[in-house]
Amino acid sequence: MAAKRDYYEVLGVPRTATEEEIKKAYRKLALQYHPDRNPGDKEAEEKFKEIAEAYAVLSDPEKRQRYDRFGHAGVSGSGSGFGGFGFEDFDLTDALRTFMEEGFGFDFGEFFGGGSRRRGRTQRQQRGSDLQIKLKLSLEEIASGVTKKIKIKKYVRCDECRGSGASPNSQPTTCPVCRGSGEIRQVSQSIFGQFVNIRTCHQCHGEGRIISDPCPVCRGEGRVMGERVIEVHIPAGVASGNYIPLRGEGHVGRKGGPAGDLIVFIEEKKHPIFERHGDDVLMVLPISFPQAVLGDTVEVPTLTGRARLNIAPGTQSGKILRMRNKGIPHLHGSGIGDQLVQIEVYVPTKLTGEEKKKIAELKEMDSLKPRKGQHKNIFERLRETFNI
Repeated sequence: MAAKRDYYEVLGVPRTATEEEIKKAYRKLALQYHPDRNPGDKEAEEKFKEIAEAYAVLSDPEKRQRYDRFGHAGVSGSGSGFGGFGFEDFDLTDALRTFMEEGFGFDFGEFFGGGSRRRGRTQRQQRGSDLQIKLKLSLEEIASGVTKKIKIKKYVRCDECRGSGASPNSQPTTCPVCRGSGEIRQVSQSIFGQFVNIRTCHQCHGEGRIISDPCPVCRGEGRVMGERVIEVHIPAGVASGNYIPLRGEGHVGRKGGPAGDLIVFIEEKKHPIFERHGDDVLMVLPISFPQAVLGDTVEVPTLTGRARLNIAPGTQSGKILRMRNKGIPHLHGSGIGDQLVQIEVYVPTKLTGEEKKKIAELKEMDSLKPRKGQHKNIFERLRETFNI
């Protein structure tokens, strides 16, 4: 395993940086390497986790003080004797939670009236773990927004003991070793001065109480595996890589602990007709040679139904027509993207003798022959379409 970089170096701030300077540096880097902005980029994901880990330490005065004095050993969870902050297993979920709790950028809680808040964690009630699922959506669903019902398996509260872990006819007792604190503190002297070594109580495993008669259903866990159907409200305009955190919909914690979160990652299905480009969608429309020459009005599919499109006389194959406001709504603002229709003049491959004869007559007409300089490549057509 590679050695960890200095946390101040990770955030690009001096060791004398103020809390506001640390927060500003974290915000800039977290937005730069956020998974939503770098879909599928494993290197950016690792940088995002490293940045969140550094911020989790340096933004906390106590952890920062320990880190400044003892380095990574002061905030590791393996035998350091400093409270065991445990960043060895700091993963993407933890990094995303740190990002969302700060209320930066892509927190979908803002769309649903939610606010960022920190949840305290006690020794007796440990928070349940998070769940992650992928939700596949069609472009039509993305364009209009949708509510989905998802069936998930997760730990839920045991109804028999109501989450306590104790048999209905018994009550948990206070741990005699830690006296209900869940911790054992030892004071020791060293050349650096007096230190307080805090470790989890070995008798109650940090819960502060002992269950002598565990629940027969959950065997003292306070939770059982169950199935739940959850509604997820998807706003219009999402894209692959976006995620929606559902607070408290993850696994329930042991013995009455609060539930973790359910993080729903959006995955966009491949569409048979449309290709997405940002909030615009592109489709190819085959038309006949007479339609291209004489012009026509045709019906074309859109993400919200069918619409009429005017084809001007003399339309060239490859030309891109714009249908305004027929694309995907902007997620972070007002407005709707466009639908771009690329014209493709259909060339038949099988003709009857009579049809070949008529085409041969047209072949000799000067007005049907291309003139010099008339050829335009796709880049010229795009420049004309987008005025660039």
